[in-house]
Amino acid sequence: MPAIQLKKLTKHYKGVMAVDHLEFSVKNGEFFALLGENGAGKTTLISMLCGLLSPDGGDAFVLGHSILTDLDKVKPNMNMSPQETAIAPNLTVRENLEFIAGIYGMSQKEAKIRTSDMLELFHLKEKEKAKAKTLSGGMQRRLSIAMGMITNPQIYFLDEPTLGLDVRSRRELWKNLEKLKGNMTIILTTHYLEEAEALADRICILEKGSLKALGTAEELKQQTHTTTFEEAFLAICDEEAGIYA
Repeated sequence: MPAIQLKKLTKHYKGVMAVDHLEFSVKNGEFFALLGENGAGKTTLISMLCGLLSPDGGDAFVLGHSILTDLDKVKPNMNMSPQETAIAPNLTVRENLEFIAGIYGMSQKEAKIRTSDMLELFHLKEKEKAKAKTLSGGMQRRLSIAMGMITNPQIYFLDEPTLGLDVRSRRELWKNLEKLKGNMTIILTTHYLEEAEALADRICILEKGSLKALGTAEELKQQTHTTTFEEAFLAICDEEAGIYA
């Protein structure tokens, strides 16, 4: 059973097709990238999968459960890290993590254990007593992602995780994210093509709500007869027929 299975999933906004009868699947434990220019439908798609928007047509199955009829079974198995760094600035790093764990109903003992795990995984141990507002931008992003992961979701949505970070901070965060491969299903949205190429097992390219291409970075380069992934991405977005899907 795939982690996510789309069945002609569709969404309109005032007559404009935001998501156009999408059909593809995401494997369990896969690091899956969603790419596309602005207006491609990435945010709308994720919002439907998370239950924030209702589709106008079709369905999607998350861990075998329909987003139309079994949303109460879907939501507990996923979490999201938004573009915005979502932290409490006046709480310490540890307090932020334990606070979120408590919101999700963990016991005090379990919250402390999960917090320690996240501190180790994201290399935040030495900063656990520092207030979140004193951290660098890269560390704040790491903390924000760790807060979303503290529930150990089976599916985790990462929305532009390195937006606004400098090159070094971005690379350090990549190292943290690479450790998650195979442990959970991760859906990444990003405008950094090198990020998708470096991290993702497979890449899905959307344009105006339609599937344009799906495959590994290497497969997409071969299919477009290009030498770099940036060239492949541009060739796919410029291809009207969408023959690479």
